[in-house]
Amino acid sequence: MEQPLQITFRNDLHSEALEADIREKAAKLDQFYEKVMACRVMVEAPHNHHHQGNLYHVRIDLTVPGSELVVKRAPKEHHAHEDPYVVLRDAFDAMRRKLQDYARKQRGKVKVHEIPAHGKISEMTPWKDCGRIQTSDGNDIYFHRNSVVDGDFDSLEIGDEVSFSEELGEEGLQASTVHIVGKQHPVG
Repeated sequence: MEQPLQITFRNDLHSEALEADIREKAAKLDQFYEKVMACRVMVEAPHNHHHQGNLYHVRIDLTVPGSELVVKRAPKEHHAHEDPYVVLRDAFDAMRRKLQDYARKQRGKVKVHEIPAHGKISEMTPWKDCGRIQTSDGNDIYFHRNSVVDGDFDSLEIGDEVSFSEELGEEGLQASTVHIVGKQHPVG
């Protein structure tokens, strides 16, 4: 970190152990992205005077090149957050994930989700437990009963729209998973 860590305690919460825990967790953030410029952590105890049932609030502000990442943990009824160490753990875990996502974007390593192929059922051969899918680009893809997700093979009809993942099988391309598109399935 380029600037020293800033820790703020509100409502008489300060303790050396809590501060040491924050410093340790903040130092670990540098492992996930080496260009962290500044980190500010605010921990607030509620104003209530009783010792049980207090829910702690944490805010972490992280300055990185071109952006500021913020995590807040202030759940209303999350009883695990009656312990400031648990709130800090949750907040720093969330910041770690956010920082890792930011670092991946900076390096250009953003995960791209492949869109499944689409097509329509062109042939059904129930006595052989298989069928064929006609894709929009004219390919003919074989599928087996076991490839249909949720066991809906018997409800398939010619013309039904499906999405599928394909793989190379013994006799060429085949659908490894087939999802029926747009049909409402009753909850069993």
